[in-house]
Formats: sequence, structure tokens, C-alpha cells
Amino acid sequence: MPRNKKKNSRGGQHGAVQPFSDEDASIETLSHCSSFSDATSVADEGGETNEDSAQEDFQYKLKGFIDSTVDKSAKTRQGALDGLKTAMATRILYEFISERRMTITDSIERCLKKGKGEEQRAAASLACLLCIQLGSGIESEEVFKTLKPIFKNILADGSANIQARQAVATSLGLCTLVAEDDILDVQATMECFENLFTRSYAKADGTSPSIGPQVSQLHTNALLSWALLLTICAASQLKDILQKHLPKLQMLLESDDVNMRIAAGETIALLFELARDMDAEYEFEGWDELCDKLTALATDCNKHRAKTDKRKQRSVFRDVLKAVEEGAFQSETIRFGSERMSIDSWVRKRTYDAFREFVGSGMNYHLQANEFIRDVFELGPPMLVDSATMKAMKISRFERHLHNSAAFKARTKARSKFRDKRVDVGEF
Repeated sequence: MPRNKKKNSRGGQHGAVQPFSDEDASIETLSHCSSFSDATSVADEGGETNEDSAQEDFQYKLKGFIDSTVDKSAKTRQGALDGLKTAMATRILYEFISERRMTITDSIERCLKKGKGEEQRAAASLACLLCIQLGSGIESEEVFKTLKPIFKNILADGSANIQARQAVATSLGLCTLVAEDDILDVQATMECFENLFTRSYAKADGTSPSIGPQVSQLHTNALLSWALLLTICAASQLKDILQKHLPKLQMLLESDDVNMRIAAGETIALLFELARDMDAEYEFEGWDELCDKLTALATDCNKHRAKTDKRKQRSVFRDVLKAVEEGAFQSETIRFGSERMSIDSWVRKRTYDAFREFVGSGMNYHLQANEFIRDVFELGPPMLVDSATMKAMKISRFERHLHNSAAFKARTKARSKFRDKRVDVGEF
């Protein structure tokens, strides 16, 4: 593949960098970048040369995207952000990204502050993917410490671009889950979300506020991020939330926005699950009234609503009603490679949906190879792939090598952590 290079006083400067193509997407870069130099490659010599060349092209393209995030052209910056998003959603790039995390963070910060709607949306999503790649630890904490104040400013600024605020409402939730190291800061972020979605609550006189579709989507995103952070709340905080919000969340079931109704229903189901985890005999005063509303939504025949909205709503609220009435959950099995995972609770569903929103079709790969996401879902270290599994998964010998290299590094890292804990008994 020909490459256009220029040089200046700072060294190599990338020329026009093309977005990822389908061909690029087929080159699975299944491990940390350093594994490409491992001497134990199982690829044959000719294949190894070709794959090394493909990897060089891939890294060259990534570096070009990073450089282009500071281009004068908004269109170029947008393309660079989208290119980085695609790469991070579909590959594990920990070492490559770790070395450049502050440069990427600076670019995200600049695009959030100076960019317009679509550019801000892309930058907010890239921030989440960066944290997902880095995992939970000091590196993602540093990134989030830089970006959190900007996120909160955009979220609270009523004059900011509404699409940017919607994207930030979603990204701030997942970044907090991954990278926030202080439970009090988690609570403060939840209050930011509350300040938004509670504006969709009914007024004191019982009437619904007049809210446009774009603002309603902002409130919906804030509610879903708030629900995500419920999954890591302490029991004492959950008790206060149940008392304060559960009676009022019912009001959102009457929203004109189907997405808000569904988000409210799933959040109510999640709260009931968390409440019963704390107290199996948990009782809610407005239980009968709530069940009546959920039954109506699960059998909705309102002629003024679109058929697709009614179908989607009925399916969700049948599950929500079972959760409230019986404590039941409609389990779902996710298959990835030779493994499988059960989505068997509202907590796990909210968490899975949050990650999938950012990595999209790359979710199954991240479940296989992303050490952090595997830890979140208690899947253990990445599995080593044998030749039979490799054949069944239709992956190349070189991809198998990359995957196993990542798995080996993850296991070594886990053992090192264990040794550190075992040896570090403390000095007094």
C-alpha cells in the first residue's frame, strides 16, 4: 500500500490518511501491539512478513489519525476521531494506546472544547473507548480526571449543542463506571444526571412538563447512565435512592417518548432487583398502582402510538412486570468464540448494554480478549485458543498467536498481582 509522507522539523508527518476500509477491518489485530514483535510467532515466514507489513500499515494509519485530530479542518478532525473510534471498538490496542494516552486525551479535550456538535459527539465516544481500552486503573483515572470537568460543564450548559450534551450524558456514565476511584465522586456525578432526568418528572400539580424530543433524549440518556451507576452504589445510598426516586420514576412511564418510557421501566426493574438483593422481603407502598401502569404498558393498544413503538414497548414491559411482580428475569445467552455468558439479571443487562453501545459489533471480541471487560463480567483471564477452536472460529494462525499472546500476558499480569499481594504484608 503506497504511503504519502512528508517531513518537517518535528520529524515524520503523516499525509492524507484514509478512513478504515472493509479490508482493514478484516485484518484482526487481536492483541497488544508489542505482541507483533514476539519471536514465537506461529505464522510461516512468508505470512509473517506480509502480516508485519499489514501491522505497520495499520499503526501508520492510527498515528495519522492521532495527528489529524488537531487538523484545522473540522471534517478532517471528525474523520480522524471516527477512525480511532473504529479501531478501538474492534481491536485490543492497550500498549499502543497507553504510550499515547495523554496525546489522545489532549486531542479529545480540544475537540470537546472547540468543536461543534458531531465532532463533540465523536470526541465524547472516543473518551469512553479510550477508558475501555486502558481498563480500570491509574491510566484511565488520569484520562478521566482531565475530561470529567469538561463533560460536566457541557452537560450542565443549557446553551451547548444538544447532540453533544446527549453524547456526554452517555459517555460520562460509562467513564465513571470504569475510571472513577472515589465513591463520593460517583455520587456527585449521579446528582448531575438527576438534575437532568428529574425535569421530566410530573409537576407539583400532576401535569407533565412540555419537553421536546431532543431534550427528552438527553433526559433518557442521563437516566440510563444514572441507572448504570446504581449497579455500583453502596447499600446505604441505595436505600435513600429507593425512597426518593422510586415513587417518582413511575411518572416517567407516562412520557410521550417511548425511549423514556422504556428507560424508566428498565430502571424500575433494576431498582427492585437491587432492593430485593438487600432485603428479600422488600415492599413498595405504591406496588399495586405501579403494577397497574406496567400491565397497561405491556398490553398497550393506544391507537395514537406507532405500531413499532407499541411492539417494542409491550415486549420490554412484559419483562419489567415480571421483575416487579415475581422478581423474574428473562435470561439471555451471549456466545463469543468457544465461550458463552449468561445475561441473567437487570444489573448485568444494564452493564452489558452500556458497553455494547460503544463497541457495537466488536462486543463479542472484547468479551473474548479485553481483560478489563472480562473482569467486569467475571469471565476470568482470556482463554488460550487451540488449533481446533481456531479452525471452528475461522481465524488465521497468526490471529491465534496474537490472541494467545494477549492471554498469556493477562495471566502473567494476574499472577504478578497475586504475588505482590502475597509479599506485601506491610510495615508498621
